[in-house]
Amino acid sequence: MKQICIIDYKLGNIASIFNSIKDLTSNVIVSDKENDLKNSSHIILPGVGSFKAGMQNLKNINLIDLLNNEIIVKKKMFLGICLGMQLIASKSSEGGETKGLNWIKGEVIKIPENLNVKIPHMGWNEVNFSKNILYDKIRKNSSFYFVHSYHLVPHNKSVISGTCKHGSILTASIEKENIFATQFHPEKSHDVGSLLLKNFINT
Repeated sequence: MKQICIIDYKLGNIASIFNSIKDLTSNVIVSDKENDLKNSSHIILPGVGSFKAGMQNLKNINLIDLLNNEIIVKKKMFLGICLGMQLIASKSSEGGETKGLNWIKGEVIKIPENLNVKIPHMGWNEVNFSKNILYDKIRKNSSFYFVHSYHLVPHNKSVISGTCKHGSILTASIEKENIFATQFHPEKSHDVGSLLLKNFINT
């Protein structure tokens, strides 16, 4: 039986993502408990805030080794959202270099400030995506809601499943085996966001 666990590590949009998933299935919990993660088939790491605080909070509640085992070893379905996407990178330059979970080789860097665009990148933006699990039945060039000042630059471009343009081309989503992630907020992206979440929990 599928169970979705939204990780509560005290950073950001837990209520909004819970409500969005709750509209799709009753099998969803919010937890930071080891048994809950072990008993879940799908794990979501949301988040709003700084990279350093995110990694510190995961360490403080002893989730890093557990997540590595559940996602990397056991290959459970994973979705990172916004900060949750950035934390799966190797490192970030935000507030000084900080190591990430290193599931996706790459670095999180600040959006360039010299391209006549506002930072943070906030609001609706069109996403150019390749057809895959997350975007199944979603109309091409649909728009999603973004709020971020840093972006993930993966070393291997083949893991990029979607991009957006904000001054330069930015990574909007990632797909690698059982690991999915979006820089945008599907829980704030109305119908297309709901469909994307539905695609994830139906995998």
